[in-house]
Amino acid sequence: MMEIRLSGSGGQGLILAGIILAEAAIDEGKEAIQSQSYGPEARGGSSKSEVIISDKRIHYPKVTNPNLLLAMTQEALNKYGADLQDEGLLIVDSTLVREVPERFKNVHTVPITQLAKETCGRELFANIVALGTITKLTSAVSLEAMEKAVLARVPKGTEEMNKLALQTGYQTV
Repeated sequence: MMEIRLSGSGGQGLILAGIILAEAAIDEGKEAIQSQSYGPEARGGSSKSEVIISDKRIHYPKVTNPNLLLAMTQEALNKYGADLQDEGLLIVDSTLVREVPERFKNVHTVPITQLAKETCGRELFANIVALGTITKLTSAVSLEAMEKAVLARVPKGTEEMNKLALQTGYQTV
């Protein structure tokens, strides 16, 4: 079972990313649950989306001991990193996260927001770049299932740019 926490600030698209990740898992015949929480601010406040993926029935719908944390901001890492498993995978957006505590052993730093801006022209695609990174670093879902889920959820007319963002995150790691 994988317990995944996607964290950052409001407006980064992490709730959509969690929904896409859960839908990709379901498409592959796995069990998946997605939940979310965010601050009262429309943009800029802390935000998290959690996904549990399992081959068996999921009995508790909340992430309690994540084995993967995506931290898109320093504040998110500071706020949501405390309960990451000791051997858990930490993916940080090095564009916005400057300090990673030494206690984290399995860390991948990826300039997610910078890649989105350089490759796709807008930071708006950072959530999809992050999904590509997660897809490559875990066996949670296949790239094919992730791409299908992304294309089913993104606004019409943005499909090619979102495919590019997903590939960018996947190939960068």
